[in-house]
Amino acid sequence: MALRDQIRIMVVDDMSTSRGIITQSLDGMGIRHVSTAEDGADALRTFAAHPVHLIISDYNMPNMDGLKLLHHLRSGPRTKGVGFILITGRAEQQIIDHGQKLGMNNYLKKPFQPADLRKCIETVVGPL
Repeated sequence: MALRDQIRIMVVDDMSTSRGIITQSLDGMGIRHVSTAEDGADALRTFAAHPVHLIISDYNMPNMDGLKLLHHLRSGPRTKGVGFILITGRAEQQIIDHGQKLGMNNYLKKPFQPADLRKCIETVVGPL
């Protein structure tokens, strides 16, 4: 069974359009186990009920941004090993450096193509 048939991914973004673009890209890759959350706090609640292997999160969100979500994930024994990809329109070096210090696995700058997303994911989890 291919990894794409088993992997569970959560897409976290406060913009429904962005969540839709990412989930459509994942669907196009054959990834069927995808959940969504509107911000970091929602993601933590959703993860508690339905754990995933990989979180793809926007950086700029209200309530809890992507790096605060990453910090919470890396601080918890149940969540510290989950893969984490940060998606941002502001790929400033200080944001990337902070994410790497917190344990971010990869990042992707907006806008991106589905092939870019696939390559980014495969860098973290291996071939889909």
